[in-house]
Amino acid sequence: MKDKWREGFRHPQKIYHQGEFPMQKQDPPGLESLMDPVPDCGEESYVGYGRLNGRKALITGGDSGIGRAVAIAFAREGAEVTITYLPVEEPDARSLADLLEGEGRTIHLIQADLREESACRNVVREAHRTMGGLDILVPNAAVQKAQWHIEDITAEQVRNTFEVNTFAPIFLAREAAGLLPEGASIIFTGSAEYYTPNRFLLDYAASKSAVVAFSIGLAKQLIDRGIRVNTVCPGPVWTPLEVSGGNPDELISQHGIDTPFQRPGQPVEVCGVYVFLASNEATYVSGEVYGVTGLLSAH
Repeated sequence: MKDKWREGFRHPQKIYHQGEFPMQKQDPPGLESLMDPVPDCGEESYVGYGRLNGRKALITGGDSGIGRAVAIAFAREGAEVTITYLPVEEPDARSLADLLEGEGRTIHLIQADLREESACRNVVREAHRTMGGLDILVPNAAVQKAQWHIEDITAEQVRNTFEVNTFAPIFLAREAAGLLPEGASIIFTGSAEYYTPNRFLLDYAASKSAVVAFSIGLAKQLIDRGIRVNTVCPGPVWTPLEVSGGNPDELISQHGIDTPFQRPGQPVEVCGVYVFLASNEATYVSGEVYGVTGLLSAH
């Protein structure tokens, strides 16, 4: 297996696709397998070192994008993994399962719409039962819909954004808190929108900022139970979100070009932070916010 990002210590601006992307558009939530180019989630490049041996992880939205990269990384680091996904995302979820099972890894698939509180509760309980425990929770599933004008943001859009991006992580964490043992870790997926809100992602930025605030407060509450809580805030990353309404149509081809890296990140470039935060290398790390933004905050 090729350890791509360590090979030759290549120039970080040049290791992945630079320049414009082919114009493409999908209905949400989008399929990674239909993107051009297909995102690199570490299928051929991530190498594990046993840092999560024996751990049991639940990752929501694990079929594609950052969630998929985290699932691959956790599995190759030795963890048993459960992912959630929507029914329309079955092709991406199945390809992930085929990949990891082909390597002798253990992965469980749960179809779930996390907008419902009961679904969040059932997902955590099912993952705990199926794996015989749970000690890593990654609330990662999200929706994103770009609107140039605030007048175009409907009440339905706001509810959907917050139900998926904010309410679900809270409900998942609440259900998991009573099941997680000492030494467990909760890792939320925030966004660079927390640092530098974009003019066309108002409700998305607000929902992710709420998650960051929640995670910092929860870290203070759970540390006495021996549970660490942190958040990763990615910048522009090449995922199905970007081609299924998360970017205005006219900006899809330009995604990430305005960063100092002159390209977006790939999911595999983000997952290592999740591995660190879940591992024993981070036993003195809680309540932190880790940006993987491509220097976006420097703009």
